Amino acid sequence: MKKTIIIVFFLLLGINTIHAQEWLTNFEEVQQIATKEDKYIILVFAGSDWCAPCIKLEKQVLNTQEFKSLAKEKYLLIKADFPRKKRNRLTQELQGQNKKLAEKYNKSGGFPMVVVLDSKGKKLGELGYKKSTPKEYFNSLNKMIKI
Repeated sequence: MKKTIIIVFFLLLGINTIHAQEWLTNFEEVQQIATKEDKYIILVFAGSDWCAPCIKLEKQVLNTQEFKSLAKEKYLLIKADFPRKKRNRLTQELQGQNKKLAEKYNKSGGFPMVVVLDSKGKKLGELGYKKSTPKEYFNSLNKMIKI
């Protein structure tokens, strides 16, 4: 009986990951995939352990299955995180990448900042925290690519 439960658990876990899109962290890799698959990029600047609006946006919208499912067809998701707590510190490489991304795409230094890019890295628009459903937020981002 225990083996059956464990097998079912892992099967469900596998099915869940097939339909969900995960957040990536390597911008060069994301651009290559976006070019190959003709997709747009959603780049999120967040302070995951100190920015209350960032945490709300992630919990209520960005990390929901609904948002990830909506985004899967046309977008790749990447997060540029700027944690402050020592235990959440990123690698030097990732910190450097995120700093460069912020210098290019988030000059105002706003958090959270959700930026929509084309596959070449051209900024199409940005949006901050907005209390809304995952679908409403997704639709706001979609308007930036002029579908």
